[in-house]
Amino acid sequence: MNRLLALVVLLLLLTAGTAAAQIEEEEMLPPLSSTSVHDPSVIRVGDTYYVFGSHLAAAKSTDLRNWQAVESRVHDENKLIPNVYTELAEVFAWAQTDTLWAPDVVQLPDGRFYMYYCACRGDSPRSALGVAVADHIEGPYKNLGIMLFSGGLRAADGSVYDANKHPNVVDPHVFFDADGRLWMVYGSYSGGIFILELDPETGFPLPNQGYGTRLAGGNHSRIEGPYILYNPDLDYYYLFLSFGGLAAQGGYNIRVARSRTPTGPYLDAQGQSMLDAHGPRGSFFDDAAIEPYGVKLVGNFLMRSGRGYYGYVSPGHNSAYHDPETGRYFLIMHTRFPRAGEYHEVRTHQLFFNEDGWPVLSVLPYAYETIAPVSLADVVGDYLYINHGKDISSRMKTAVGITLNADGTISGGASGVWHLVAEYFAHLEIEGELYKGVFVSQWDPSALARVMTFTAVSDSGVAVWGKGHLREPGAP
Repeated sequence: MNRLLALVVLLLLLTAGTAAAQIEEEEMLPPLSSTSVHDPSVIRVGDTYYVFGSHLAAAKSTDLRNWQAVESRVHDENKLIPNVYTELAEVFAWAQTDTLWAPDVVQLPDGRFYMYYCACRGDSPRSALGVAVADHIEGPYKNLGIMLFSGGLRAADGSVYDANKHPNVVDPHVFFDADGRLWMVYGSYSGGIFILELDPETGFPLPNQGYGTRLAGGNHSRIEGPYILYNPDLDYYYLFLSFGGLAAQGGYNIRVARSRTPTGPYLDAQGQSMLDAHGPRGSFFDDAAIEPYGVKLVGNFLMRSGRGYYGYVSPGHNSAYHDPETGRYFLIMHTRFPRAGEYHEVRTHQLFFNEDGWPVLSVLPYAYETIAPVSLADVVGDYLYINHGKDISSRMKTAVGITLNADGTISGGASGVWHLVAEYFAHLEIEGELYKGVFVSQWDPSALARVMTFTAVSDSGVAVWGKGHLREPGAP
């Protein structure tokens, strides 16, 4: 009996050890199960996050990393808007299309969920934007009607429609400001980005606003996907925009400007107004005219590490979320990938704010990391370094190797000096330009380990990233 008891105890200890090792391994390997939703717009309901995107696609998640598809395409059996071709017949007829573009969903004071949908012909700004309502976040949504038209003979203000100055009525984002007023920012290319005040009781625009107030763009400049996030600690409204084209060769990239009020003016880190971000009248897709504007947070990049690589192609059309309980800020976008064509997935990155109140984007996808104090020993080491520049281009920014040395110098593929300020703020002066941001430890799936990263922006609106590089055994 004693020998049998000993064997049982040994077996239990071995099983417990295996289970503990498995738990430890699972904690070390945060899962990532993404989904393909273009133009993801986020809303949290209870403990669940939802993203709604183009083509009436949607997905949900409880951790912003692992997503479960809810819907994937426009069809009459779509659970969000059943019988959609009948329900939105006027929309499809006006826009001369059979699909829907980037929507946004918001919960209004009556407790119901309002989906701001839009449709566009695509080769012109002939679009319609309306609203549908549901008692449940996953639908079914019933159409309440069209709010705005564009691309016809008459504009919303009663004048002749002019695509150089009037908006293409797509890409809505609806939000409450700090005073409880309801707004909708929208627009893509054409006459630029506009904002309207809405009635929180009906979800429709307050009267006599026309298309509202212009915030950015015009003259067919490639600026779209507006999203406004309020930071209550800094008392700024941050306007996120996507510059360039959404396709793999389009050079999509995410930029940001900020204002003290929802209606602007929105200024970048150089103090430039986004109202001036446009080409000359009569021009089309004049990227050179808008490249200098906004703080560019992310564009095409490629980091090679051993046999693996990490990179994004045309990341853009983001939404953003502030968790008041944890204080964390998140940016949710779609992105394409190197050597993957037009295939795209949702990615979530944390947003941090530097000492000057500008957001910087985490280098790696969100994996439950928390910003925390770091030491000089934590920061000193080798990094893969990216400078995102200010260009709108399909060209990949390829990482170079740099070292943050213990004496405060930077050597390798870029040179300069660095400082750890307070607990985790990063100052990097590289090639004569100062970048301010943060150091934060993140999970690197290519290294199967947590590595130190830095993310920072300059006053000229350029972002730089560094990802700790763990050298392979035997490497110099």
